[in-house]
Amino acid sequence: MAQLNIVLMQPQIPQNTGNIARTCAATGARLHLVKPMGFTVDDKKLKRAGLDYWYLLDITYYESSEEFFEKNQGGQFFYLTTKGQKNYTDISYPDGAYIIFGREDAGIPEEILVKNPDTCLRIPMRSEARSLNLSNTVAIVTYEVLRQWNFPDLKWEGQLTKYNW
Repeated sequence: MAQLNIVLMQPQIPQNTGNIARTCAATGARLHLVKPMGFTVDDKKLKRAGLDYWYLLDITYYESSEEFFEKNQGGQFFYLTTKGQKNYTDISYPDGAYIIFGREDAGIPEEILVKNPDTCLRIPMRSEARSLNLSNTVAIVTYEVLRQWNFPDLKWEGQLTKYNW
């Protein structure tokens, strides 16, 4: 089974993290949360956004970005940033890929980006727009990776509740 890893570095907004947790739960992606965070995991806003799906999560917490990179040595990391020079759709994502997203207010630290120019990716948008919402960005990229992998282990067909097709 293919494995996608979604990494949030120092997330600040609990509702975004809750929405991202829900996306991970619905797609089977693993969620990695790197501290410090701007909330606690028992925050009502976090739970409200992702509560019904929390039991489906495969989630790992890290005390720092140093701990994250140390524990995931050898991983293939892709950094989503408005500063990226490559389009997120131009990459063939490998099984086990780590897609890394930064803080809502500051992004991924530039000292990390400058060391990884070939894997700094961007979602195209108008130059007047600063950025997309973090939870929307995670959903866009998650589904691009899963599309490339032919949506492994995901249900392809819906079902009506009152009628038959």
